[in-house]
Amino acid sequence: MSTTAPKTNANEGRSPSWLPALLVVAAAGFAVLAGLAGWYRYALSPIQRESGASAIELFEVRAGDSLAGVARALEDRGLIRSALALRGLARVHSFDTKLKVGEYELSPDLSTLEIVQILAEGRVRTHAVVIPEGIRAVEIADRLAQEGLADREEFLRVVFDPEAPKRFSVEGPTLEGYLFPDTYRFSKGLSASKIAEAMVDEFREVYRSIRASAPKRDLSMRELVTLASIVEKETGVPEERPLIAAVFLNRMQRGMRLETDPTVIYGIADFDGNLRRIHLDDAENPYNTYQIPGLPPGPIASPGRAALRAVLEPAESPFLFFVSRNDGTHIFSKTYRDHSRAVVHFQKQRRRH
Repeated sequence: MSTTAPKTNANEGRSPSWLPALLVVAAAGFAVLAGLAGWYRYALSPIQRESGASAIELFEVRAGDSLAGVARALEDRGLIRSALALRGLARVHSFDTKLKVGEYELSPDLSTLEIVQILAEGRVRTHAVVIPEGIRAVEIADRLAQEGLADREEFLRVVFDPEAPKRFSVEGPTLEGYLFPDTYRFSKGLSASKIAEAMVDEFREVYRSIRASAPKRDLSMRELVTLASIVEKETGVPEERPLIAAVFLNRMQRGMRLETDPTVIYGIADFDGNLRRIHLDDAENPYNTYQIPGLPPGPIASPGRAALRAVLEPAESPFLFFVSRNDGTHIFSKTYRDHSRAVVHFQKQRRRH
């Protein structure tokens, strides 16, 4: 009987010949990924956080700007390290379609993620603009243009669009009178329509509040705002508003013409500051209350809360006339004779000065 040794495989117990190569490739791949991850972390890191310099810079996103364009601009301005990294980050977090138009306060001290979040959340820089009582829409447009918040002509197109009152839920031939006087904060890039909307919204809120708390008076929104705008233009002394309102309401009740200079002036194109007899006699001017009975077609300025309330809550007064004392206040009269005497007296006084 013979015995034979078992056969053995020559490769048994040895690693496959391709495994080392695979390990080398895998190691290289991991090295590349690690390198990319390191670069990505670096690319998203703040530029100046280590140095401590963190000057604030203004950066504007305009309507129509793309994510790629914004990213390039940020890189060119030295606010981020890599436009490519920002675009990748924005898409991962679905920020690529959420950039908000406006002016932003950014710093190279911020990480790319922080900058993207600021842009996506619309944390825009706002600018204060003061709209005082008694100014006209053209003057409001001038203020907005001076602050760089709106194009003057674009804003006036919105205000004087015949369809604007219906669109903004007010009564009037235009939005004149409904741009409520207040201090607003607007961001750059906001449309003229949105700015007008904010002012009209403020008016509607005040109007609802005053109407709810004041005694009922048979005046439409348009009539109330028109008369309040006249009261606003006739006096700068708060205490006199209810008296001024009473005079006009008394005249209207008696069928008398209002005969107020500010309405005439409103209807004069390119008024030069000198009101003449020819202006008072001009029956073609629809705002000439020396010629037309009742109220003019619409408001002549933006009345404030006090003027609106004065029309709804006028003073109990028999007065039908008033004339300026030349110091901002007025003297009131019940009869035309007394009024004429007051006019002569204060006109002489003005000439002496």
